[in-house]
Amino acid sequence: MKSAKGKKPKKPVAREYLIPDLDDMLLSPPDGEIVEALAEHYADILSLIGEDRGREGLKRTPRRVAESLRFLTAGYFQDVDQVVGDGIFEDPCDEMVLVRDIEMYSLCEHHLLPFYGRCHVAYIPNGRIIGLSKLPRIIDIYARRLQVQERLTNQIADTIESILKPKGVGVVIEAYHLCMMMRGVQKQNSKTVTSAMRGGFKRFSKTRMEFLSLISLGTENF
Repeated sequence: MKSAKGKKPKKPVAREYLIPDLDDMLLSPPDGEIVEALAEHYADILSLIGEDRGREGLKRTPRRVAESLRFLTAGYFQDVDQVVGDGIFEDPCDEMVLVRDIEMYSLCEHHLLPFYGRCHVAYIPNGRIIGLSKLPRIIDIYARRLQVQERLTNQIADTIESILKPKGVGVVIEAYHLCMMMRGVQKQNSKTVTSAMRGGFKRFSKTRMEFLSLISLGTENF
């Protein structure tokens, strides 16, 4: 039996890991079975509305719609702590931080039609600040679910309050709802505005008014 004495230790084999972009990692379906099942149901829907599900233009439509729905509802499979990660920093800043005009797209839970618009988020730090890009990511976690605008607004505010423990949080969403525009009452120019105020934004009218004036400052037609 040969002695191992004097032999150089084997150099560990380098393993190459594919590290996906955070968006791709979190927005991917957990498995393909759900997409396949959804596609079968969408194929049946095409038949039920009187379409020929086998014609050229519709052959891949059920799977495309299934993949689209999985993307648009990916928020169910996202974790706030994972999305925020190490994006919170100690900082003595105690003035209002505002990110406004954040694009937002969601699905109305009543008709599965889109509602879309912009979200304005502000908070007053209490020793900690959050990376600015994390705020749109938090919005997407909740927007990419079946939603009503009222609940969405409060979920965003509650989440920011929970992870940052700031002195106050303010969230305003302005959105157009296709369930009101392309069906039902068919009102093309009606815009829904919702707000959620926490801490100093709710207690102090001056803070609230500063926030509301900043989100309207220089606003272009929307």
